[in-house]
Amino acid sequence: MAKQATTDKRQRRERGSINPDDIINGAFELAEQVGIDNLSMPLLGRHLGVGVTSIYWYFRKKDDLLNAMTDRALKQYVFATPYVEAKDWRETLGNHARTMRKTFLGNPILCDLILIRSALSPRAAKTGVVAVERAIESLAEAGLSPTDAFDTYSAISVHVRGSVVLQRLYDKNRSTDGAPGDFEETMVIDPDTAPLLAEASAEGHRIGASDDKNFEYGLNCILEHAARLIEQSKPTKATPRRKAAAR
Repeated sequence: MAKQATTDKRQRRERGSINPDDIINGAFELAEQVGIDNLSMPLLGRHLGVGVTSIYWYFRKKDDLLNAMTDRALKQYVFATPYVEAKDWRETLGNHARTMRKTFLGNPILCDLILIRSALSPRAAKTGVVAVERAIESLAEAGLSPTDAFDTYSAISVHVRGSVVLQRLYDKNRSTDGAPGDFEETMVIDPDTAPLLAEASAEGHRIGASDDKNFEYGLNCILEHAARLIEQSKPTKATPRRKAAAR
C-alpha cells in the first residue's frame, strides 16, 4: 500500500550540489512512500530539497529516471539470484526460481520496475540477456537440447513472473477501499453443486492463487517434464539380439 508522502521538507540544497546518484537514491526513498505510479518530478524535488529543474538537468523526463532506477534494481535482482548449475540442474533451477519469486515479493518497487513496467534500458536489457544465456547454457549442458533448454527456462520465467504479478495485483486491489484481492474471494462454493472444489478449498487449496502451494506445484511440473526430456535424450543400450542383427 502506498504511504502518504512525508510533508517534512529537507533543508534546501545549494545549486549544483546534487548528482544523479543522489536523485536515484531519493527516488527510491520516495517510491517506498508513494509508489512508482505516484512518483513525480515536483514531488521528488520537494523530497530532495531542490528545485525541479535540478532534476531535469540530469533526467529530462520521468521515464528517463525510471530507466535509471530499473538499471539499479536489475543489478540488485541479478546479484540476489543464484546461478543454475549443470551438475545438479534440478535443485539449482528450483532454487533459482524460488529466489527470483522471493526477491520480487519482498520488494514491490523492484516488481513494479522490472515486471509490471517492463521497460528496460539497453544496458539493463543486455544484463538480462547475459543472465538468461548462462542459465540456458547450463540446462543444455545437463542434457537438454538447446530448444528444450530455452523452453524450460522460459516456462520457469513465466511461472515466476506470473505468480509475482498476480500477488502484486492482489495486494494493490486489497489496498483499494477494502476490495477483494481476487475473484476467488467473491466465489460462493456450494458443496452440493461443487463437491470437489469445496473439498479442496477446505484443505487449504486455492484456485488461481499465487500462493506457495500453487507455485510449488507448477514448478515441480516444469522440473519433472525437463527431467523426462533429459532421460529420453540418453542413448539406449542395444540388446544382444539387436547387436547380433547389426553384425
